[in-house]
Amino acid sequence: MKTLAKRFLMGVGLGFLGSMIYTKFKESRRYIDFEGNVVVITGGSRGLGLLLAKEFAQDGASIALLARDSEELLRAKNILQFECPDTLVHTYACDCTINSQVVDTVSHILHDFGSIDILINNAGVISSMPIENATAKDFEESIDTHFWGPFHMVEACLPHMTAGSRIVNISSIGGLIPVPHLAAYCTGKFALTGYSQSLRAELMKDGIYVTTVCPNLMRTGSIDHAKFKGQATKEYTIFAILDSLPLISQNAEKSAKEIREAVRWGKAELTISLTAKLAHRINVHFPEFFSDIIGLANRFLPEGTADRETQVEGRSAHTALAPSVLTRVSEKAARLNNEGEIHH
Repeated sequence: MKTLAKRFLMGVGLGFLGSMIYTKFKESRRYIDFEGNVVVITGGSRGLGLLLAKEFAQDGASIALLARDSEELLRAKNILQFECPDTLVHTYACDCTINSQVVDTVSHILHDFGSIDILINNAGVISSMPIENATAKDFEESIDTHFWGPFHMVEACLPHMTAGSRIVNISSIGGLIPVPHLAAYCTGKFALTGYSQSLRAELMKDGIYVTTVCPNLMRTGSIDHAKFKGQATKEYTIFAILDSLPLISQNAEKSAKEIREAVRWGKAELTISLTAKLAHRINVHFPEFFSDIIGLANRFLPEGTADRETQVEGRSAHTALAPSVLTRVSEKAARLNNEGEIHH
């Protein structure tokens, strides 16, 4: 009996070792150097998109930045060229939810650069509200931004991508677990997660690797660009304070480096932060317990209102607590990441 147990344990150990060796062998074949690659980044004018542009530019890639705001794009280009003077950077004003604009923009990118090697679908917007204040339009806008935008970009870029190319879809922990007051946002991100994972399964045969990234809340400084409904000032205050808490939100610069390395090795998924990983695991294995915890947390959030139409940006929902000393970390990030000043 002891001999049988020893053989079993030895077999398990050899199987585990073989799996590790096979994984490392696969990863070594997928490794790419970014020197000379053309990287296309949506939502690239500020926040995480701009940080990712810096990471790839520092590794010798050429950068195509897409966003809707031409002035933000110009500032982003100046920042990139100041920090990485040898980098070729072009900017394109484009609303990725509009397919005709995407097709035209991709055509311009191909004309300017000659190829597309890495596509990073990063554009997104957070909208926070109780479910009582959410309308069909809120869900439609989230799906347009977080699913249809990436879909249009993939459809336009994929025919021009070859073996070794990468597609990166920046989803969210809200694309893996439900988050109170973010129902519309989570719906769009869940759609993106499913699409991205399915893409990977089907494109691997062509040597194109799709990476699904699910970050926790990141300190990019974007809080004044988020949208709020219901008791908007309370929603903003809670969101802004959480955005500055170290255990709740993540350092955006560190996250950008993690994403860059996941892309380099062609990884399937990257869930950023221990908190996000733990929450996802609990939701998968103990869904009843997790839903009870989330339901309890929801009781402490602002209640809904009768007004389902009024929506305000964070910059119009400031309170005595936000911005304040409690949100200094996010304010600093805003200045560094082209998000604009957060005025008290």
